[in-house]
Amino acid sequence: MFGIIKPCRHRLSERLQTSWMAHLCGLCLALRDDHGQLARTATNYDGLIISALVEAQAAQEDASWRRTAGPCPLRGMRTASVAKGEGARLAAAVSLALASVKIRDHVEDRDGVFARRPVAAGARAVTRRWDRQSAGSASAIGFDTAVLLDAASRQGELERSLRPGGSVLLVTEPTETATSAAFAHTAVIAGRPGNAAPLAEAGRLFGRLAHLLDAAEDQAADAASGAWNPLTATGTDRAEAERLCRDAVHGIRLALREVELTDRALVHVLLAHETERAVDRVFGQARHTASCRRPDAPGTATGEHPHQAPPHHAPPGQDPNQAPVPPWVPQGPGFSPPGQKPPNPRNLLAGCAMWALMACTCQLLCCDHEDPFSRERRQGFCERHDCCECGNCPDCSGCGDCCNCCDGCDCCDGCCCDCSC
Repeated sequence: MFGIIKPCRHRLSERLQTSWMAHLCGLCLALRDDHGQLARTATNYDGLIISALVEAQAAQEDASWRRTAGPCPLRGMRTASVAKGEGARLAAAVSLALASVKIRDHVEDRDGVFARRPVAAGARAVTRRWDRQSAGSASAIGFDTAVLLDAASRQGELERSLRPGGSVLLVTEPTETATSAAFAHTAVIAGRPGNAAPLAEAGRLFGRLAHLLDAAEDQAADAASGAWNPLTATGTDRAEAERLCRDAVHGIRLALREVELTDRALVHVLLAHETERAVDRVFGQARHTASCRRPDAPGTATGEHPHQAPPHHAPPGQDPNQAPVPPWVPQGPGFSPPGQKPPNPRNLLAGCAMWALMACTCQLLCCDHEDPFSRERRQGFCERHDCCECGNCPDCSGCGDCCNCCDGCDCCDGCCCDCSC
């Protein structure tokens, strides 16, 4: 359950991005509060789906599932509203147990630094402690992590007993069982027992998807290193693996239709859309991402994709009706637009001191900031180098609550949800 869901900020509306970060920070802080600072390294995007599912099913107001967290260096020393309660604690327990399993697998496979005896011994000690901690915190909210650990132990047995030509779905079964149990327990916590069955199905398919995508991503590297890979061991070609993954995505969408949710927007985006993007990322994109805006949105010609519109060449802060700036005039980040007085720059000593302060508080990475030397406004490194490697991620800033109206994808019709299910 690591690395499947990677939502881009360009694909989330402001409300959904705020909610996404609330669950991510809530998971991180729950790991710290329940299991110590080292456990925060188990924070992962996929694990916070557990927290999002609990809150999406809850009947209480949003305020009862939020708290204000203090300044954090990873937020540029800003406070934030974060998820709290049993949903965040369940997500933390599941993430910690799965992180323990993942580390144990690396030790057994002697991957990288884990091949060194001192590192392996320390890693084993950490996994034993995390197993105890996750079991204790999970039992307090009625969840038994033994199902996760049992699935991990059966995984190794299945891999050793699998014969060439066997079904790859035999290998994914333990992962499916573990994720199914975690998803189903969110219905128990939220007081929605009727959701347990469809959520168990969605979790089972999500586990299958995670396992197959991980195998497909690592297949070339495993072949080079001689490591065991389920696709190679069973003779499953990539076309068949892709078909199984896309069937799993479709099954997740069908299962979500049966789940009664108070607010399905974020869950729908993560499980119905980001899963498909994960398949596209591994096997190649099957279709173009549709526009975030509807075809009849203001400023968009009928049938015209907004990203196909003529580029806007006016630099930031300059009136687009003004004459174009000659090519010999410096433009871009670090230069003030023509006609504006540049801010007073700092000298070398003051600039270095400000740079050190902003680096220690992660402002250079995580948020818009003032350049420590020139005092020009700049974007953080993470914003300049985010998940849109392709450069054509749709901008959802103008479409309001993306997928907020979606109920089984029946009414997206050109919105940023881009549903075909």
